Amino acid sequence: MNTPGPDHPITITVNPQRVRVSANGVVIADTTDALTLKEASYPAVQYVPRKDANMALLTRTERITHCPYKGDANYFSINANGKIIENSIWTYETPFPQMAGIAGRLAFYPDKVTIEELQ
Repeated sequence: MNTPGPDHPITITVNPQRVRVSANGVVIADTTDALTLKEASYPAVQYVPRKDANMALLTRTERITHCPYKGDANYFSINANGKIIENSIWTYETPFPQMAGIAGRLAFYPDKVTIEELQ
């Protein structure tokens, strides 16, 4: 486990915008309770609560990856309008303690879905 610091900063903040995620014309998630995670020089990531996602469209996959700063990530595929978008969502169900704010929330690959921040 690595600790975020000046050489690899990570911040988690409340996003004041409404965040809507869609794929193939289907809304997957819509929330006013997203968290924005900014990590080092990577693009910001929106973490959405599961209660604001249509979990019926998601299927858990066998994929697991490890981040030395956040812990183990599990993945979901999306079924939107009959098209499966493999491993398009990740989640840290039991992240390291310093990342507890994102526990169980869903993050989406922006090259696989449309992520909008709305007023």
